[in-house]
Amino acid sequence: MPDLRSFMPSSWGIAVTAGWTVFLVIVGYAIFIPLVADVDLSSVDFSRAGLPPGEGGPFGTDAAGHDLFIRVAEGIRISLVISLVTAISSTLLGMSLGLTAGMLGGWVDRSIMRFVDALNALPHLLVGVLIVSLFRGSVTAIILSLVLTHWTSIARTVRAQVLGLRHAEFVQAAWLGGMSHWQIIRHHMAPAALGQAMVGLILLVPHTIWHESTLSFLGLGLPAHQASLGTLLADAQGALLLGQWWMLLFPSLLLILVTLAVAMIGADLKDRLLGAQGSLR
Repeated sequence: MPDLRSFMPSSWGIAVTAGWTVFLVIVGYAIFIPLVADVDLSSVDFSRAGLPPGEGGPFGTDAAGHDLFIRVAEGIRISLVISLVTAISSTLLGMSLGLTAGMLGGWVDRSIMRFVDALNALPHLLVGVLIVSLFRGSVTAIILSLVLTHWTSIARTVRAQVLGLRHAEFVQAAWLGGMSHWQIIRHHMAPAALGQAMVGLILLVPHTIWHESTLSFLGLGLPAHQASLGTLLADAQGALLLGQWWMLLFPSLLLILVTLAVAMIGADLKDRLLGAQGSLR
């Protein structure tokens, strides 16, 4: 992911504030609009199909007459839930294996790292397509395919953090005090690596949103009737031929805004973490 600070060095603080604002507004929109809107998105009203913004609501309507303002909010909510569950699960798995590899070392470290290398050598999208195609339309399969291909970066980061701390004075003191490997991991290594893992978790959110959207766009993720950013973009393919540009514009715009906002938030958290670690040294 490109370093956004290189494009706006003199106004990075404003950009971060804007990123938080945009992200919170989009999350609020995704949570509350489907709750307050008394609309049945499973029904079809062809008399309102393909209406442009204004006449058909803020975002217009789709080919089935659904209000896109509501359907896009529902799609973002589903995509965010999938991406958050995936990011949290990937972080927990990656952190556990990274701590284990870095702390135990030896054949355990080599085995885990060779498995990481093997997974990284495979195209992530191809692995996701393979798994999801076996359980088409299953949210669980989508999450499992994303977790399987996204925990490795967290594991590498946490392992590197642990390797840098293994010979620290407080760790040596813990050894001399009779603490076991797992006690040192629990009381020292895990808290020290948590900050880096949290940054990785934040940065995984937009990445997994894009992967879920790609799978759904290809028709392998969520079923077509269930709104997500991917299924909305897939619906927009045919609509563009009919001049219904709004069906592509609004899901794409919100997908880009979420990605940029989370990228700014993640970069800012990384700066704060590195600054805090520098001050401790």
